[in-house]
Amino acid sequence: MMNRVVWILDDDSSIRWVLERAFKGAGWQPRLFAEPTFFLQALTESGGETPALVLTDVRMPGTDGMQVLQEIQQRFADIPVIVMTAHSDLESAVKAFKGGAFEYLPKPFDLDEVIAIAERAVKPKQQESSEAGEKVPEHADNDTGNDTGIIGESAAMQEVFRAIGRLSRSSVSVLLTGESGTGKELVAKALHDHSPRAEKPFVALNMAAIPGELIESELFGHEKGAFTGAQSRRAGRFQQADGGTLFLDEIGDMPLAVQTRLLRALAEGQFYPVGSHQLATVNVRVIAATHIDLRKAIDEGRFREDLYHRLNVIHLQLPSLQERRSDIPALAEHFLFIAAKELQMPQKRLTPAAFGQLQTAAWPGNVRQLENTCRWITVMASGDVVDVDELPADLQRIAAETAGESVGQVSILGTGEQDSEQQASAVVIGQKLQNNWREGLQAELLAALDGTNNTRCAEVLAEIEQLAIDAALQQTKGHRQQAAERLGWGRNTLTRKLSKR
Repeated sequence: MMNRVVWILDDDSSIRWVLERAFKGAGWQPRLFAEPTFFLQALTESGGETPALVLTDVRMPGTDGMQVLQEIQQRFADIPVIVMTAHSDLESAVKAFKGGAFEYLPKPFDLDEVIAIAERAVKPKQQESSEAGEKVPEHADNDTGNDTGIIGESAAMQEVFRAIGRLSRSSVSVLLTGESGTGKELVAKALHDHSPRAEKPFVALNMAAIPGELIESELFGHEKGAFTGAQSRRAGRFQQADGGTLFLDEIGDMPLAVQTRLLRALAEGQFYPVGSHQLATVNVRVIAATHIDLRKAIDEGRFREDLYHRLNVIHLQLPSLQERRSDIPALAEHFLFIAAKELQMPQKRLTPAAFGQLQTAAWPGNVRQLENTCRWITVMASGDVVDVDELPADLQRIAAETAGESVGQVSILGTGEQDSEQQASAVVIGQKLQNNWREGLQAELLAALDGTNNTRCAEVLAEIEQLAIDAALQQTKGHRQQAAERLGWGRNTLTRKLSKR
Protein backbone atom coordinates (compact mmCIF):
# COMPACT_ATOMS: atom_id res chain seq x y z
CA MET A 1 0.00 0.00 0.00
CA MET A 2 1.29 3.43 -0.94
CA ASN A 3 2.56 5.59 1.93
CA ARG A 4 0.16 8.56 2.32
CA VAL A 5 1.63 10.03 5.51
CA VAL A 6 2.52 13.72 5.35
CA TRP A 7 4.29 15.65 8.13
CA ILE A 8 3.42 19.33 8.38
CA LEU A 9 5.72 21.71 10.26
CA ASP A 10 4.50 25.28 10.85
CA ASP A 11 4.35 27.45 13.95
CA ASP A 12 1.09 29.02 12.71
CA SER A 13 -1.82 26.96 14.07
CA SER A 14 -4.22 28.26 11.40
CA ILE A 15 -1.93 27.04 8.62
CA ARG A 16 -1.62 23.64 10.28
CA TRP A 17 -5.40 23.44 10.61
CA VAL A 18 -6.26 24.26 6.99
CA LEU A 19 -3.53 21.96 5.65
CA GLU A 20 -4.69 19.13 7.91
CA ARG A 21 -8.26 19.44 6.61
CA ALA A 22 -7.12 19.66 2.98
CA PHE A 23 -4.83 16.62 3.19
CA LYS A 24 -7.38 14.52 5.08
CA GLY A 25 -9.94 15.38 2.43
CA ALA A 26 -7.51 14.19 -0.25
CA GLY A 27 -6.93 10.83 1.46
CA TRP A 28 -3.68 11.63 3.25
CA GLN A 29 -2.70 11.01 6.88
CA PRO A 30 -1.30 14.30 8.21
CA ARG A 31 0.84 14.61 11.33
CA LEU A 32 1.25 18.13 12.68
CA PHE A 33 4.25 19.81 14.32
CA ALA A 34 4.47 23.34 15.75
CA GLU A 35 8.20 23.35 16.52
CA PRO A 36 11.24 22.17 14.54
CA THR A 37 12.74 20.54 17.67
CA PHE A 38 9.80 18.14 18.07
CA PHE A 39 9.76 17.48 14.33
CA LEU A 40 13.45 16.51 14.22
CA GLN A 41 13.07 14.39 17.35
CA ALA A 42 10.17 12.50 15.78
CA LEU A 43 12.20 12.04 12.61
CA THR A 44 15.08 10.57 14.64
CA GLU A 45 12.77 8.18 16.47
CA SER A 46 10.73 7.20 13.42
CA GLY A 47 12.74 4.08 12.66
CA GLY A 48 11.66 2.92 9.25
CA GLU A 49 8.27 4.63 9.38
CA THR A 50 9.16 7.89 7.72
CA PRO A 51 6.60 10.14 6.01
CA ALA A 52 6.03 10.09 2.28
CA LEU A 53 6.13 13.89 2.18
CA VAL A 54 7.13 16.85 4.36
CA LEU A 55 5.77 20.41 4.30
CA THR A 56 7.77 22.92 6.30
CA ASP A 57 7.61 26.64 6.93
CA VAL A 58 10.82 28.69 6.69
CA ARG A 59 10.70 31.21 9.52
CA MET A 60 10.03 29.59 12.90
CA PRO A 61 11.40 30.01 16.43
CA GLY A 62 14.71 28.22 16.94
CA THR A 63 15.68 26.03 13.98
CA ASP A 64 14.33 27.35 10.69
CA GLY A 65 12.86 25.41 7.79
CA MET A 66 16.06 25.51 5.74
CA GLN A 67 17.91 23.65 8.51
CA VAL A 68 15.09 21.11 8.66
CA LEU A 69 15.39 20.69 4.89
CA GLN A 70 19.16 20.14 5.22
CA GLU A 71 18.65 17.57 7.98
CA ILE A 72 16.12 15.63 5.88
CA GLN A 73 18.39 15.70 2.84
CA GLN A 74 21.31 14.33 4.83
CA ARG A 75 19.39 11.51 6.51
CA PHE A 76 16.35 10.79 4.31
CA ALA A 77 17.17 12.17 0.88
CA ASP A 78 14.31 10.26 -0.75
CA ILE A 79 11.62 12.20 1.17
CA PRO A 80 10.35 15.12 -0.96
CA VAL A 81 10.08 18.42 0.91
CA ILE A 82 7.77 21.32 0.06
CA VAL A 83 8.99 24.59 1.56
CA MET A 84 6.39 27.24 2.50
CA THR A 85 7.03 30.86 3.40
CA ALA A 86 5.17 34.12 3.95
CA HIS A 87 8.42 36.08 3.40
CA SER A 88 9.46 35.03 -0.07
CA ASP A 89 12.39 36.52 -1.94
CA LEU A 90 14.82 35.38 -4.61
CA GLU A 91 17.57 34.29 -2.22
CA SER A 92 15.32 32.04 -0.15
CA ALA A 93 13.78 30.50 -3.28
CA VAL A 94 17.22 29.69 -4.69
CA LYS A 95 18.43 28.38 -1.32
CA ALA A 96 15.41 26.09 -1.03
CA PHE A 97 15.84 24.55 -4.47
CA LYS A 98 19.59 24.21 -4.10
CA GLY A 99 18.96 22.57 -0.73
CA GLY A 100 16.90 19.91 -2.45
CA ALA A 101 13.32 21.15 -2.02
CA PHE A 102 10.78 19.59 -4.36
CA GLU A 103 8.78 22.81 -4.47
CA TYR A 104 8.78 26.31 -2.99
CA LEU A 105 5.40 27.84 -2.15
CA PRO A 106 4.94 31.50 -1.17
CA LYS A 107 2.00 32.16 1.16
CA PRO A 108 -0.88 32.61 0.67
CA PHE A 109 -1.21 29.54 -1.50
CA ASP A 110 -4.09 27.70 -3.12
CA LEU A 111 -4.97 24.46 -1.30
CA ASP A 112 -5.87 22.68 -4.53
CA GLU A 113 -2.43 23.57 -5.85
CA VAL A 114 -0.75 22.26 -2.67
CA ILE A 115 -2.54 18.89 -2.97
CA ALA A 116 -1.69 18.66 -6.68
CA ILE A 117 2.00 19.34 -5.95
CA ALA A 118 1.95 16.77 -3.14
CA GLU A 119 0.59 14.11 -5.50
CA ARG A 120 3.32 14.89 -8.02
CA ALA A 121 5.99 14.77 -5.33
CA VAL A 122 5.24 11.18 -4.29
CA LYS A 123 4.96 9.73 -7.78
CA PRO A 124 7.66 7.10 -8.42
CA LYS A 125 10.65 8.67 -10.19
CA GLN A 126 11.79 6.82 -13.29
CA GLN A 127 14.99 8.79 -13.53
CA GLU A 128 16.36 12.22 -12.80
CA SER A 129 15.21 14.56 -15.53
CA SER A 130 17.97 16.34 -17.38
CA GLU A 131 16.05 19.51 -16.71
CA ALA A 132 16.52 18.95 -12.98
CA GLY A 133 20.02 20.10 -13.68
CA GLU A 134 23.62 19.14 -13.94
CA LYS A 135 25.64 17.98 -10.97
CA VAL A 136 26.33 21.08 -8.94
CA PRO A 137 29.93 21.80 -8.05
CA GLU A 138 30.55 22.31 -4.33
CA HIS A 139 31.02 26.03 -4.71
CA ALA A 140 27.56 26.41 -6.23
CA ASP A 141 25.92 25.71 -2.87
CA ASN A 142 27.60 28.74 -1.34
CA ASP A 143 26.04 32.17 -1.37
CA THR A 144 27.76 34.22 -4.04
CA GLY A 145 27.18 37.35 -2.02
CA ASN A 146 25.84 39.14 -5.08
CA ASP A 147 22.95 41.55 -4.59
CA THR A 148 20.64 40.93 -7.51
CA GLY A 149 18.60 44.06 -6.84
CA ILE A 150 15.40 42.19 -7.75
CA ILE A 151 12.59 43.33 -5.47
CA GLY A 152 9.05 41.98 -5.36
CA GLU A 153 6.52 40.13 -3.27
CA SER A 154 3.70 40.08 -5.84
CA ALA A 155 2.39 36.77 -7.15
CA ALA A 156 3.89 37.53 -10.57
CA MET A 157 7.39 38.00 -9.12
CA GLN A 158 7.08 34.91 -6.93
CA GLU A 159 6.74 32.87 -10.13
CA VAL A 160 9.94 34.47 -11.46
CA PHE A 161 11.78 33.68 -8.21
CA ARG A 162 10.59 30.07 -8.28
CA ALA A 163 11.77 29.69 -11.87
CA ILE A 164 15.22 31.09 -11.03
CA GLY A 165 15.37 28.72 -8.08
CA ARG A 166 14.50 25.71 -10.23
CA LEU A 167 17.14 26.70 -12.77
CA SER A 168 19.86 27.21 -10.14
CA ARG A 169 21.22 23.70 -10.70
CA SER A 170 21.27 23.95 -14.48
CA SER A 171 23.04 25.67 -17.35
CA VAL A 172 20.33 25.34 -20.00
CA SER A 173 19.58 28.19 -22.38
CA VAL A 174 16.87 30.61 -21.27
CA LEU A 175 14.77 33.06 -23.31
CA LEU A 176 13.53 36.09 -21.37
CA THR A 177 10.60 38.01 -22.81
CA GLY A 178 8.70 41.04 -21.56
CA GLU A 179 8.19 44.73 -22.15
CA SER A 180 11.13 47.13 -22.19
CA GLY A 181 12.24 48.14 -18.71
CA THR A 182 11.00 45.02 -16.89
CA GLY A 183 14.48 44.06 -15.66
CA LYS A 184 15.51 41.33 -18.08
CA GLU A 185 19.24 41.91 -17.56
CA LEU A 186 18.80 41.76 -13.76
CA VAL A 187 17.05 38.40 -14.11
CA ALA A 188 19.75 37.15 -16.49
CA LYS A 189 22.43 38.15 -13.96
CA ALA A 190 20.49 36.40 -11.18
CA LEU A 191 20.27 33.23 -13.30
CA HIS A 192 24.05 33.38 -13.73
CA ASP A 193 24.84 34.22 -10.10
CA HIS A 194 22.81 31.26 -8.87
CA SER A 195 24.06 28.73 -11.42
CA PRO A 196 27.00 26.29 -11.52
CA ARG A 197 28.80 28.95 -13.62
CA ALA A 198 28.57 31.66 -10.95
CA GLU A 199 32.36 32.03 -10.55
CA LYS A 200 32.90 32.49 -14.28
CA PRO A 201 32.29 35.66 -16.34
CA PHE A 202 28.89 37.18 -17.06
CA VAL A 203 29.10 39.12 -20.34
CA ALA A 204 26.22 41.18 -21.75
CA LEU A 205 25.71 42.44 -25.29
CA ASN A 206 22.76 44.54 -26.47
CA MET A 207 22.00 43.93 -30.15
CA ALA A 208 20.06 47.21 -30.47
CA ALA A 209 23.00 49.28 -29.21
CA ILE A 210 25.50 48.12 -31.83
CA PRO A 211 25.53 48.87 -35.60
CA GLY A 212 24.48 45.78 -37.53
CA GLU A 213 27.77 45.52 -39.42
CA LEU A 214 29.75 45.33 -36.16
CA ILE A 215 27.66 42.71 -34.32
CA GLU A 216 29.50 39.76 -35.87
CA SER A 217 32.86 41.16 -34.76
CA GLU A 218 31.54 41.94 -31.28
CA LEU A 219 30.26 38.38 -30.86
CA PHE A 220 33.05 36.35 -32.40
CA GLY A 221 36.05 38.69 -32.30
CA HIS A 222 38.37 39.57 -35.16
CA GLU A 223 41.96 39.42 -36.35
CA LYS A 224 44.11 42.46 -37.02
CA GLY A 225 43.27 43.90 -40.44
CA ALA A 226 40.06 41.83 -40.79
CA PHE A 227 38.21 45.00 -41.80
CA THR A 228 38.80 48.73 -41.99
CA GLY A 229 39.57 50.01 -38.52
CA ALA A 230 40.61 46.62 -37.07
CA GLN A 231 43.99 47.84 -35.78
CA SER A 232 44.59 44.85 -33.53
CA ARG A 233 43.33 41.37 -32.70
CA ARG A 234 40.29 41.39 -30.40
CA ALA A 235 38.51 38.60 -28.54
CA GLY A 236 34.74 38.55 -29.02
CA ARG A 237 32.05 38.27 -26.36
CA PHE A 238 31.85 34.50 -26.76
CA GLN A 239 35.53 34.15 -25.85
CA GLN A 240 35.22 36.68 -23.02
CA ALA A 241 32.36 34.64 -21.55
CA ASP A 242 34.08 31.26 -21.91
CA GLY A 243 33.00 29.02 -19.02
CA GLY A 244 30.34 31.53 -17.97
CA THR A 245 27.21 33.17 -19.34
CA LEU A 246 26.65 35.32 -22.42
CA PHE A 247 23.56 37.53 -22.20
CA LEU A 248 22.25 38.61 -25.61
CA ASP A 249 19.75 41.42 -25.06
CA GLU A 250 17.27 42.43 -27.78
CA ILE A 251 18.06 39.26 -29.72
CA GLY A 252 15.22 40.11 -32.11
CA ASP A 253 17.34 42.94 -33.56
CA MET A 254 20.13 40.59 -34.66
CA PRO A 255 20.72 40.55 -38.45
CA LEU A 256 19.79 37.30 -40.21
CA ALA A 257 23.36 36.67 -41.41
CA VAL A 258 24.65 36.82 -37.84
CA GLN A 259 21.78 34.60 -36.68
CA THR A 260 23.13 31.84 -38.93
CA ARG A 261 26.61 32.10 -37.39
CA LEU A 262 25.16 32.24 -33.88
CA LEU A 263 23.13 29.07 -34.49
CA ARG A 264 26.24 27.20 -35.58
CA ALA A 265 28.24 28.45 -32.60
CA LEU A 266 25.50 27.35 -30.20
CA ALA A 267 25.17 23.94 -31.84
CA GLU A 268 28.90 23.16 -32.05
CA GLY A 269 30.53 25.40 -29.45
CA GLN A 270 32.98 26.44 -32.17
CA PHE A 271 33.38 29.34 -34.59
CA TYR A 272 35.92 31.27 -36.66
CA PRO A 273 36.66 34.84 -35.53
CA VAL A 274 36.24 37.41 -38.31
CA GLY A 275 39.30 37.27 -40.61
CA SER A 276 40.70 34.13 -38.94
CA HIS A 277 41.23 30.57 -40.18
CA GLN A 278 41.79 29.22 -36.69
CA LEU A 279 38.80 27.57 -35.06
CA ALA A 280 37.87 28.90 -31.60
CA THR A 281 36.21 26.58 -29.05
CA VAL A 282 34.15 27.89 -26.14
CA ASN A 283 31.82 26.59 -23.43
CA VAL A 284 29.17 29.25 -22.91
CA ARG A 285 25.64 29.35 -21.54
CA VAL A 286 23.49 31.74 -23.56
CA ILE A 287 20.59 33.70 -22.09
CA ALA A 288 18.69 35.75 -24.65
CA ALA A 289 16.08 38.47 -24.16
CA THR A 290 13.66 40.42 -26.29
CA HIS A 291 10.61 42.67 -26.00
CA ILE A 292 9.27 41.76 -29.46
CA ASP A 293 7.14 38.79 -30.51
CA LEU A 294 9.70 36.39 -31.97
CA ARG A 295 6.96 34.15 -33.38
CA LYS A 296 5.70 37.07 -35.42
CA ALA A 297 9.27 37.88 -36.47
CA ILE A 298 9.65 34.26 -37.66
CA ASP A 299 6.45 34.52 -39.71
CA GLU A 300 7.73 37.77 -41.26
CA GLY A 301 11.10 36.18 -42.13
CA ARG A 302 13.07 38.38 -39.71
CA PHE A 303 14.13 35.64 -37.29
CA ARG A 304 15.27 32.05 -37.82
CA GLU A 305 12.91 29.44 -36.40
CA ASP A 306 15.73 26.95 -35.70
CA LEU A 307 17.60 29.61 -33.69
CA TYR A 308 14.41 30.38 -31.77
CA HIS A 309 14.10 26.73 -30.71
CA ARG A 310 17.80 26.60 -29.79
CA LEU A 311 17.41 29.64 -27.50
CA ASN A 312 13.95 28.82 -26.15
CA VAL A 313 14.82 25.77 -24.04
CA ILE A 314 13.30 27.53 -21.01
CA HIS A 315 11.03 30.54 -21.49
CA LEU A 316 10.50 33.15 -18.75
CA GLN A 317 7.93 35.91 -19.32
CA LEU A 318 8.67 38.87 -17.05
CA PRO A 319 5.67 40.81 -15.73
CA SER A 320 5.15 44.47 -16.53
CA LEU A 321 5.01 46.93 -13.65
CA GLN A 322 1.26 47.20 -14.25
CA GLU A 323 0.98 43.49 -13.45
CA ARG A 324 2.82 43.91 -10.14
CA ARG A 325 1.48 47.19 -8.76
CA SER A 326 1.73 45.93 -5.18
CA ASP A 327 5.54 46.01 -5.56
CA ILE A 328 5.64 49.72 -6.47
CA PRO A 329 6.00 51.14 -2.90
CA ALA A 330 8.93 48.83 -2.09
CA LEU A 331 10.55 49.52 -5.47
CA ALA A 332 10.12 53.28 -5.04
CA GLU A 333 11.67 53.25 -1.57
CA HIS A 334 14.59 51.21 -2.89
CA PHE A 335 15.18 53.54 -5.85
CA LEU A 336 14.89 56.65 -3.65
CA PHE A 337 17.52 55.18 -1.31
CA ILE A 338 19.85 54.31 -4.21
CA ALA A 339 19.38 57.72 -5.87
CA ALA A 340 20.14 59.56 -2.62
CA LYS A 341 23.27 57.48 -2.10
CA GLU A 342 24.57 57.88 -5.66
CA LEU A 343 23.75 61.60 -5.90
CA GLN A 344 24.87 62.29 -2.33
CA MET A 345 21.61 63.97 -1.43
CA PRO A 346 19.10 63.49 1.42
CA GLN A 347 16.72 60.61 0.86
CA LYS A 348 13.20 61.75 -0.04
CA ARG A 349 10.12 60.26 1.61
CA LEU A 350 6.75 60.01 -0.10
CA THR A 351 3.39 60.67 1.51
CA PRO A 352 0.73 57.93 1.32
CA ALA A 353 -1.07 59.99 -1.33
CA ALA A 354 2.11 60.17 -3.42
CA PHE A 355 2.64 56.42 -3.09
CA GLY A 356 -0.97 55.94 -4.14
CA GLN A 357 -0.39 58.08 -7.21
CA LEU A 358 2.63 56.02 -8.20
CA GLN A 359 0.52 52.87 -7.91
CA THR A 360 -2.19 54.23 -10.23
CA ALA A 361 0.18 55.43 -12.98
CA ALA A 362 0.41 53.48 -16.25
CA TRP A 363 4.26 53.09 -16.34
CA PRO A 364 4.77 52.20 -20.02
CA GLY A 365 8.52 52.22 -19.31
CA ASN A 366 8.01 49.79 -16.41
CA VAL A 367 10.59 49.50 -13.61
CA ARG A 368 13.17 51.55 -15.49
CA GLN A 369 10.72 54.46 -15.76
CA LEU A 370 9.92 54.22 -12.04
CA GLU A 371 13.64 54.29 -11.25
CA ASN A 372 14.13 57.42 -13.38
CA THR A 373 11.10 59.04 -11.71
CA CYS A 374 12.67 58.43 -8.29
CA ARG A 375 15.89 60.07 -9.50
CA TRP A 376 13.86 63.07 -10.69
CA ILE A 377 12.13 63.29 -7.30
CA THR A 378 15.47 63.12 -5.50
CA VAL A 379 16.86 66.04 -7.51
CA MET A 380 13.82 68.22 -8.18
CA ALA A 381 11.46 67.89 -5.20
CA SER A 382 12.06 70.75 -2.74
CA GLY A 383 11.18 69.13 0.58
CA ASP A 384 12.29 65.93 2.25
CA VAL A 385 8.66 64.74 2.32
CA VAL A 386 7.13 64.65 -1.16
CA ASP A 387 3.38 64.92 -1.80
CA VAL A 388 1.41 64.51 -5.04
CA ASP A 389 1.88 68.18 -6.07
CA GLU A 390 5.67 67.70 -6.19
CA LEU A 391 5.61 64.60 -8.39
CA PRO A 392 6.60 64.97 -12.08
CA ALA A 393 4.02 66.79 -14.21
CA ASP A 394 2.94 63.67 -16.12
CA LEU A 395 2.04 61.89 -12.87
CA GLN A 396 0.11 64.95 -11.63
CA ARG A 397 -1.78 64.98 -14.93
CA ILE A 398 -2.73 61.33 -14.39
CA ALA A 399 -4.09 62.32 -10.97
CA ALA A 400 -6.21 65.07 -12.51
CA GLU A 401 -7.49 62.75 -15.26
CA THR A 402 -8.39 60.10 -12.68
CA ALA A 403 -10.37 62.65 -10.68
CA GLY A 404 -12.06 63.78 -13.91
CA GLU A 405 -13.07 60.21 -14.70
CA SER A 406 -14.67 59.93 -11.27
CA VAL A 407 -16.65 63.13 -11.86
CA GLY A 408 -17.73 61.88 -15.28
CA GLN A 409 -19.02 58.65 -13.81
CA VAL A 410 -21.13 60.60 -11.33
CA SER A 411 -22.50 63.08 -13.88
CA ILE A 412 -24.04 60.41 -16.11
CA LEU A 413 -26.41 59.67 -13.23
CA GLY A 414 -27.82 63.20 -13.53
CA THR A 415 -29.74 65.02 -16.24
CA GLY A 416 -26.72 66.44 -18.06
CA GLU A 417 -28.09 69.99 -17.50
CA GLN A 418 -26.42 70.80 -14.21
CA ASP A 419 -25.53 74.36 -13.46
CA SER A 420 -22.10 75.38 -12.15
CA GLU A 421 -23.16 74.81 -8.53
CA GLN A 422 -24.31 71.27 -9.34
CA GLN A 423 -21.10 70.60 -11.26
CA ALA A 424 -19.04 71.74 -8.29
CA SER A 425 -21.09 69.42 -6.12
CA ALA A 426 -20.41 66.59 -8.59
CA VAL A 427 -16.68 67.24 -8.30
CA VAL A 428 -16.89 66.90 -4.51
CA ILE A 429 -18.98 63.74 -4.81
CA GLY A 430 -16.58 62.26 -7.35
CA GLN A 431 -13.56 62.96 -5.18
CA LYS A 432 -15.29 61.45 -2.17
CA LEU A 433 -16.14 58.34 -4.15
CA GLN A 434 -12.52 58.08 -5.24
CA ASN A 435 -10.83 58.82 -1.94
CA ASN A 436 -13.31 57.64 0.69
CA TRP A 437 -14.45 54.28 -0.61
CA ARG A 438 -13.14 52.65 2.57
CA GLU A 439 -15.45 54.84 4.64
CA GLY A 440 -18.41 53.87 2.47
CA LEU A 441 -17.55 50.20 2.79
CA GLN A 442 -17.15 50.52 6.55
CA ALA A 443 -20.56 52.18 6.79
CA GLU A 444 -22.12 49.39 4.74
CA LEU A 445 -20.55 46.73 6.96
CA LEU A 446 -21.61 48.53 10.16
CA ALA A 447 -25.15 48.68 8.89
CA ALA A 448 -25.02 45.01 7.91
CA LEU A 449 -23.72 43.93 11.32
CA ASP A 450 -26.25 46.10 13.14
CA GLY A 451 -29.30 44.73 11.32
CA THR A 452 -31.38 41.62 11.75
CA ASN A 453 -30.14 40.07 8.49
CA ASN A 454 -27.36 37.79 9.71
CA THR A 455 -26.20 36.99 6.18
CA ARG A 456 -25.78 40.56 4.94
CA CYS A 457 -22.12 40.91 5.99
CA ALA A 458 -21.20 37.73 4.13
CA GLU A 459 -23.14 39.00 1.12
CA VAL A 460 -21.19 42.29 1.13
CA LEU A 461 -17.85 40.47 1.31
CA ALA A 462 -18.94 38.13 -1.49
CA GLU A 463 -19.89 41.14 -3.62
CA ILE A 464 -16.46 42.69 -3.04
CA GLU A 465 -14.81 39.42 -4.06
CA GLN A 466 -16.90 39.26 -7.23
CA LEU A 467 -15.91 42.84 -8.09
CA ALA A 468 -12.24 41.89 -7.64
CA ILE A 469 -12.70 38.84 -9.89
CA ASP A 470 -14.44 40.91 -12.57
CA ALA A 471 -11.66 43.53 -12.43
CA ALA A 472 -8.93 40.90 -12.73
CA LEU A 473 -10.65 39.23 -15.69
CA GLN A 474 -11.14 42.60 -17.36
CA GLN A 475 -7.48 43.53 -16.87
CA THR A 476 -6.31 40.18 -18.31
CA LYS A 477 -8.89 40.16 -21.12
CA GLY A 478 -10.51 37.03 -19.73
CA HIS A 479 -7.29 35.03 -19.22
CA ARG A 480 -8.11 33.01 -16.12
CA GLN A 481 -4.57 31.92 -15.26
CA GLN A 482 -3.29 35.50 -15.30
CA ALA A 483 -6.37 36.74 -13.43
CA ALA A 484 -5.85 34.12 -10.71
CA GLU A 485 -2.18 35.15 -10.33
CA ARG A 486 -3.13 38.82 -9.93
CA LEU A 487 -5.63 37.87 -7.25
CA GLY A 488 -3.03 35.75 -5.45
CA TRP A 489 -4.98 32.54 -6.06
CA GLY A 490 -4.45 29.32 -7.95
CA ARG A 491 -6.37 28.77 -11.19
CA ASN A 492 -8.50 26.05 -9.55
CA THR A 493 -9.65 28.47 -6.85
CA LEU A 494 -10.74 31.04 -9.42
CA THR A 495 -12.53 28.38 -11.47
CA ARG A 496 -14.34 27.13 -8.39
CA LYS A 497 -15.48 30.62 -7.39
CA LEU A 498 -16.71 31.37 -10.93
CA SER A 499 -18.70 28.13 -10.99
CA LYS A 500 -20.63 29.27 -7.88
CA ARG A 501 -22.00 32.38 -9.59
